[in-house]
Amino acid sequence: MIYKCTKCNSTEYVEGKIRTTGSGLSRFLNLQNNLFITISCSKCGFTELYKGKKSGKLGTVVDLFTN
Repeated sequence: MIYKCTKCNSTEYVEGKIRTTGSGLSRFLNLQNNLFITISCSKCGFTELYKGKKSGKLGTVVDLFTN
């Protein structure tokens, strides 16, 4: 992936992932079924979020039992 920070123009980055709850029942049950990919600039720390694919049914069941 070619990345250039929009704040400091650095090309070094760290990729990560975060999961969040949605709305409605998933929020009430704290089911973290929304996945976002993070790209963080290694120099200044500016972070961008990109929407990833939602967890499948198995991921939701595992999340239910691990909360």
